Amino acid sequence: MEKVVEKLRVLHKTISTMESCTGGGLANTITNVEGSSDVIKFSAVTYSNEFKIKMGVSKGVIDTYSVYSMETAMEMSKSICQFTNSDYGVGITGKLNRFDKNNPNGENHVVFVSIYNSCEEQFVNFETAVIDSTREKNKETIIKLVEEKLLEIL
Repeated sequence: MEKVVEKLRVLHKTISTMESCTGGGLANTITNVEGSSDVIKFSAVTYSNEFKIKMGVSKGVIDTYSVYSMETAMEMSKSICQFTNSDYGVGITGKLNRFDKNNPNGENHVVFVSIYNSCEEQFVNFETAVIDSTREKNKETIIKLVEEKLLEIL
């Protein structure tokens, strides 16, 4: 993540995150880097639908596509970007091999990631299957994939 933070610093760009299944792991990884305070503005862990909606995710999107969808990840990335006036926003939602009785739709092993570039009003999206048996390993995998994608687009 050092390269991501350095690229953001050199470009004078900022980033914010709205994470669900990664539980703030991406923000933690960013803030573990010296000088990250120059680039990260804010991070929200929105495990519940209620707080995704309070942070700007459309209830209609959640109701139509489910909370576990690319559409919701896109709403998360754009909403956090707008809330914080950041250059980039990252939204992460999905299930880490766990059934959710409150949101039964969606596969139990798919994670959706959206990175929103507010300057160009563009999304870079991807989804990934989480196959490891531990939540910790799955979170690490997702965060590594986000890091790689950020390096590609910066």
